[in-house]
Amino acid sequence: MRWSDAIKSLAIGTSKKGNHGNRGTGKVQMSASDAARYDALSEVLAESWWAVGLRGLLGIAFGLICLLVPAAAILSLVLLFSAYMLVDGVFAIISGIKAARNGERWGLLILEGVVDIAAGAVAFLWPAITAVAFVLIIAVWALVSGGLMLTAAFRLNLDHGRWWLALGGIASIIFGVVLIIAPVVGAVVLTWWLGAYALIFGVLLLMLAFQLHSRREAQRRKAPAATKKA
Repeated sequence: MRWSDAIKSLAIGTSKKGNHGNRGTGKVQMSASDAARYDALSEVLAESWWAVGLRGLLGIAFGLICLLVPAAAILSLVLLFSAYMLVDGVFAIISGIKAARNGERWGLLILEGVVDIAAGAVAFLWPAITAVAFVLIIAVWALVSGGLMLTAAFRLNLDHGRWWLALGGIASIIFGVVLIIAPVVGAVVLTWWLGAYALIFGVLLLMLAFQLHSRREAQRRKAPAATKKA
């Protein structure tokens, strides 16, 4: 299980009972089965601490690029999106042609390919319009991602870095709200916001990775001691 899947599992499918926490200890009241499930998912994150750290480093690198060379960053994003849509559209049309030859349904595949190619062409010819669309897409993504992370944070064990994950979710939600309030900001300002968000998000994930690694090493040291006592 990937660490991102573990975060989503922590955020989804929990019982409504046990959502009220004990403010004095910071622990969440839950059934024994839920506690065992959260412990298992927390250990998955601890084992994948390097993936969390790698995502944090990539976020920091991307954030620095956006802050230092914003024009190049936004143009690269638009061109990357355009190239992806064009390639995806061509492959969708090819799949539709193969489906037609085999007597299968092909209309939706052809339609998808045409729409993808049209979107790629618009992104390439009118990058300003694409940048505004990016604002809304990024805003929705940031809100959904931040909400899932914030929900998952309060189901993650406290000693596994709950508050680092919560801060990452809050930063994501704030970023999404700001983009919705000001969707027509200039491309440079948008890139600065994106860079600042990526930088903060990357730092928080890096801190989470350090705490997960520390927790994993502590459990590894406990294991031999328990074996010797047995």
